[in-house]
Amino acid sequence: MPLPFEYQNASLQFDQFIVDARDFAGLPTTNMAWNMVIGVLHTFRRRLSVKDALAFANALPPVVRALFIEDWDTEQAVAEFDSREAMIKEVRSVRHHHNFSPDNAIQAVAAALWKNIDEAVFERALKRLPAAAQAYWSPDG
Repeated sequence: MPLPFEYQNASLQFDQFIVDARDFAGLPTTNMAWNMVIGVLHTFRRRLSVKDALAFANALPPVVRALFIEDWDTEQAVAEFDSREAMIKEVRSVRHHHNFSPDNAIQAVAAALWKNIDEAVFERALKRLPAAAQAYWSPDG
């Protein structure tokens, strides 16, 4: 079997994703987008069981998948999905001295992800999750 396309071009795919996240959020740099993406991914991960998080991770592009699972304390209690405002506050708490996530950070990352993912695979993964988890990834908020 040849090397899968998604692994051959993982860096290029991630570069496009991070630029899209930056643009959807209205941020001036991809460095700012980086912290926002980490915050959005880790805020979501805290609200899933390990089993659900790994199933979700399998639907992500390789570099985004790596970011999703990096530095994961799998012993941490699962948090409840909260208001959008509370979750944005959590997003902003990640690397807070360098985090300039706007109010639409979750929607911006969701829009960038939907633009750079196999939609059918992502939809199947989301359907296995609770409604609040599915709503988190709505680019419409």
